[in-house]
Amino acid sequence: MTEIINRQYFLASRPGAMPTTENVQCRDVPLAPPGPGEVILRNLYISLDPAIRGWMSDAPNYIEPIALGDAVRSSVLGRVVESNSPDFAVGDVAMSVGAWEQYTTAPAAGLNKLDETAGIPLSLFLGALGPTGLTAYFGLLEVGKPRAGETVLVSAAAGAVGSVVGQIAKMQGCRVVGMAGSEDKCRWLTDELGFDAAINYKTCGDYVAAIQKAAPEGVDVYFDNVGGEILDAALLCLNQFARVAVCGWISTYNEANPPGPVNLWQVVARSATVQGFTVLDYLDRFAEGIGQLAEWLMAGKLKYREEIVDGLDNILPTFLRLFDGSNSGKLVIRIPE
Repeated sequence: MTEIINRQYFLASRPGAMPTTENVQCRDVPLAPPGPGEVILRNLYISLDPAIRGWMSDAPNYIEPIALGDAVRSSVLGRVVESNSPDFAVGDVAMSVGAWEQYTTAPAAGLNKLDETAGIPLSLFLGALGPTGLTAYFGLLEVGKPRAGETVLVSAAAGAVGSVVGQIAKMQGCRVVGMAGSEDKCRWLTDELGFDAAINYKTCGDYVAAIQKAAPEGVDVYFDNVGGEILDAALLCLNQFARVAVCGWISTYNEANPPGPVNLWQVVARSATVQGFTVLDYLDRFAEGIGQLAEWLMAGKLKYREEIVDGLDNILPTFLRLFDGSNSGKLVIRIPE
């Protein structure tokens, strides 16, 4: 039998700022046979998410940091090429926690089998119908707790999570204001996704004044994806008893000594609630969330953008696009079959 070689991108050293090819390196290694109860996936899609940058650090996080020498952790979706489990046959398609690699070996118990005949693009199970969509769904509804007539402000609103957050908030009867980094993204938010207003944070100048203009009655729910100066500005625009759902602080991920928010006193002044969360907090409700997201998607109520980049060897430069704002919607690497 011909030996299978697995190309991987692994963490060679911990980045102090933006990851480089010194931090993330490539290697080709022989693929071992699957152990008892294991399955080998030939990866078709690899999800690129800001949280991966946090896992490259050794700072405390909601899951263990990536160990030096290990392939960079990521959600993957692939086709079964070898199986030591009665639950998976060769040719099945499944999603798993995997890595930046061509093949992923994983326990069958941790895989989610997908129906390839459902007519839904498989990549969506890493995006709007996967961890991204679920993060938006539970983060907004369970942490933000929006009520009809309230104003919801979303940062990184043209991103994979933020774009879904805004659309769900509109379905709840809210006024929705999004912040994004280009005029094209802002037009997409208002013209296609139904946001009531959009702010180009790169050109608006004074963040506080821009938010107050777009949300003249104040902000009741702030869904925070970026932290930093935009968080500080949003805190000055909160209404009494506002809720801040902290999903991520992407503006600080590549800073060695990121500054903390300076306007946290507004949490006291406005009797506001600030709550961080991860999608894993709602693991036992994933079926519920996916069912509702799929229903909205099939009914045309939920729209999405995704950028699919071909080739495993493009993975690091594509990942870095998450931090310069050049991507729009969900960012995915595809390894063509």
